[in-house]
Amino acid sequence: MSASFGRKASIIGAVIGLAALSACAKNDPAAKDDGTGPVSVKASDSACDLSRRDVKSGTSTFSISNGGSKITEFYVYADGDRVMGEVENIGPGLKRDLIVELPTGKYQAVCKPGMVGDGIRGDLTVTGDAPAQTSEDAALKQATESYQRYVNSQAVALEQKTTEFTAAVKAGDVAKAKALYPVSRTYWERIEPVAESFGNLDPKIDARVNDVEPGTEWTGYHRIEQALWVSNSTKGMEKYADQLLTDVKTVVAKAKVVKLTPLQLANGAKELLDEVATGKVTGEEDRYSHTDLWDFQANVEGSQAAIQALRPALQTRDAALVTQLDTNFKAVFTALDKYRSGDGFKTYTASEPEKKALAAVVDGLAEPVSQVAGVIAKK
Repeated sequence: MSASFGRKASIIGAVIGLAALSACAKNDPAAKDDGTGPVSVKASDSACDLSRRDVKSGTSTFSISNGGSKITEFYVYADGDRVMGEVENIGPGLKRDLIVELPTGKYQAVCKPGMVGDGIRGDLTVTGDAPAQTSEDAALKQATESYQRYVNSQAVALEQKTTEFTAAVKAGDVAKAKALYPVSRTYWERIEPVAESFGNLDPKIDARVNDVEPGTEWTGYHRIEQALWVSNSTKGMEKYADQLLTDVKTVVAKAKVVKLTPLQLANGAKELLDEVATGKVTGEEDRYSHTDLWDFQANVEGSQAAIQALRPALQTRDAALVTQLDTNFKAVFTALDKYRSGDGFKTYTASEPEKKALAAVVDGLAEPVSQVAGVIAKK
């Protein structure tokens, strides 16, 4: 699930944060004064101050610095809290950049100290008539079309397997439901950044018990997971199964028609690796079933799919980065191989040294993936 629902900071946040700090140091401060440079965001435990709240349409860079004592996140929301871009796990004293393509319209810029709640919000206005990046570059247009096909295929499988999973839950077949739980989640985890762009559907489907806002009922996969593995029962889970399937079908319908930008692909690839480091490696995500490695692999596969869609464009812009990405993706999958069992994975009860080793290999991949958005944004 999204780190906006109470994730802890991780090594990956520090790695990417330090990379962004270096990048921010190269920005020309004078450029900010004429409204053409990066938007400086000063986040704290009680404020979210932007150097300006009007930007030109097209590609914008937000340079976020966290001067508070809590881990924070930064979002750009369209109507209905549709996520246009996000940066997660910004630790105290760290800086991160968000590069996002925004068409003309009204938005909200949001900081979330502590990574919970609605956040500290302010208006953001985008004006002008810059053409979408995909209309200017054939390779990028091909990338978004290719990734859209991938999303559609995963969405179809997500609905199918969730239907089977919820049917088993409603039938009281605990063994079958347990077997289908990690399988159905695989398709969700591969395309979760797309689902996150649809407002509150992500927390309804994927919130953990400690992520639920006060006054909000806990629903979704993990609500049912707890019953299956803690109580070894599906009693009382019928309504949650029905709601889960309804919410998944809504995601699938939206995913089939959503229009994605190249920068959304690049940022989504990075977000999926944040998911791995802050929830899967730690074992916090599937805390009852310990099926975290299914999610781990799915997140990395989803990240790789986005990068592969962008590959032709990346190859012409930075061939060395493509080579590094290939090498580091392979290293992550190799590290996962030792935990395989049949068509799936062993129960995830890794020791602290094992967790650190997995975190290190994921961090090694996250660093070059964090560079992709900047490379794609180049004209």
